[in-house]
Amino acid sequence: MVSNAIELIGEEMQALADPVRASFSRKLLRLGSGSGRLLLGCSMADLRRICKQRGEALSLEEISILLRSDCQEFRQLALLAMVSKFKATPEAIVRLYLDSIAYVDNWDLVDLSAPKIIGAFYGPGDKIFMQLASSPNLWANRIAIVATLPFIRDDQFALTLRLAEMFMGHWSHFLHKASGWMLREVGKRDVEVLLTFLKERAPAMPKIMLRYACERLSEEQKSKLC
Repeated sequence: MVSNAIELIGEEMQALADPVRASFSRKLLRLGSGSGRLLLGCSMADLRRICKQRGEALSLEEISILLRSDCQEFRQLALLAMVSKFKATPEAIVRLYLDSIAYVDNWDLVDLSAPKIIGAFYGPGDKIFMQLASSPNLWANRIAIVATLPFIRDDQFALTLRLAEMFMGHWSHFLHKASGWMLREVGKRDVEVLLTFLKERAPAMPKIMLRYACERLSEEQKSKLC
């Protein structure tokens, strides 16, 4: 049975639906018509507002229902609510998140949640990262490396570099992009660490990963990688 809270959220989101934005979002999120995913076209600003107004009152069961919806914005809202509730009940949120990874199944959902849940709960030495990285699930792999963002910001780079190297041979550009993004973040903190990593690996690195990693480097720095 759908709760009253979910019904109210659904009504509000339907009122905010924008077919033009939905069409744009489908292309941006790479959700083809065959994906079975419904897009309403709600803006992220609207979702954050709804979460602020109603998210705290949602139970974990209600959040789980939203996360398992075929509507992309419902899944986004569920993850925003989980992030919002994380500080109050971190163990319960992490448990729900790991039990629901099958529904965190696109780059936007991963990037919205992984650093603030997995990266906020675990330390860089915890085995969960290698478990996720070794999963046959692409999005679990992306969770593993995007969740290292808090460690990068704390000048702890080893796990990010290990995973980036591990994912160089992965088949998906979604993972290459995420790895390059995290490498770029490393470079923001310590460019010499990034340059040393790239100097040894650039020739074998997927082009899109290398391009993302090098975005903030000067032309002189890039020339040293050749």
